[in-house]
Amino acid sequence: MIIGVSREIKKEEYRVAITPSVVRELRATGHTILVETSAGEGSGFSDNEYLEADADIVDRSTLFNKADLIIKVKEPLTPEYELLREGQVIFTYLHLASNRELTELLLKKKITSLAYETLQKDGSLPLLSPMSEIAGKMAPLMGAFFLQKIYNGEGILVTGAIGVKPAKALILGAGIVGTNAAHVCTGLGIDTTVMNRGIDRLQKLDELFTGRIKTLPLTEHNIREEIKDSDIIIGAILVPGGKTPVLITRDMLTTMKKGAVIIDVSVDQGGCVETSRPTTHDNPIYEVDGIIHYTVANMPGAYPRTSTLALTNATLPYIKILAEHGIEKAIREFLEIRSALNTYKGEITHKTLAESLEIPFKEI
Repeated sequence: MIIGVSREIKKEEYRVAITPSVVRELRATGHTILVETSAGEGSGFSDNEYLEADADIVDRSTLFNKADLIIKVKEPLTPEYELLREGQVIFTYLHLASNRELTELLLKKKITSLAYETLQKDGSLPLLSPMSEIAGKMAPLMGAFFLQKIYNGEGILVTGAIGVKPAKALILGAGIVGTNAAHVCTGLGIDTTVMNRGIDRLQKLDELFTGRIKTLPLTEHNIREEIKDSDIIIGAILVPGGKTPVLITRDMLTTMKKGAVIIDVSVDQGGCVETSRPTTHDNPIYEVDGIIHYTVANMPGAYPRTSTLALTNATLPYIKILAEHGIEKAIREFLEIRSALNTYKGEITHKTLAESLEIPFKEI
């Protein structure tokens, strides 16, 4: 198979989908790897390293024209739409529930799209997990940073000081993002509360943190009460393949402390805050009703070396399946690959995605 690795063009996105070591593994089984010029530079991998691993360094048009399978980190952007050709296969983070335009393009061009974020194995999301871990660990750090008064934050040092209480953090969601955010919050000494709809998960967190965090059911009443004195709020809600429900409405912001910081990690799937909109690393925050919003849609991209290595460790086994068995056989015979399938031959093949966009669903 001819596998193409394009350079990411999303603003401030420095990750790359395949490292030189992954190239070596795929070349060892006879596959051709096309890497776009400078694709790995943001993560610290030079073109020479890819050449030494026996990849072919090519320009963008050559890559999209020749590759059977395109491996990316982020979803295709508008300048890439015309490069995608009918029948091509793309494997990347797609988050199509909040992107009707891209979904319709994939359907029109009959692109086979496989989404990292919907691939499931034994009930887990192995390709979303490493980036969720990094985003979760980043969230309290970003919150702490933007609480500085120079950013119109409250001017609170999250750790507190002798005779001064630490900041309060509210984490909405107890999955991988929420759990890792709680780890960092407690490590910084922040007074931390985690909400989740499933009580079983809260029980596990309570055991994990041995009483160092507070847990509450995720209800509108509890959210309205807790946000009143929270300094940092972290949105860590996930609906695999679907759009994130809004948990914090515009009117709730008026009950919060001026200068509090919201970190909406779920913004790439619509966000769990009504006032959330995607931002970029070079302009990550904005203010609504005196509340600071940090809503960068590709948070792990800020630490591309760590993120790239973590991501490619997780994706390699599935890239091997696709390359060695072929796309159609991989879809038929491997449940994990089938769960990643979002569009196929002009149809939406992921039920939650279809429901989110109100487009007919096709069972594969």
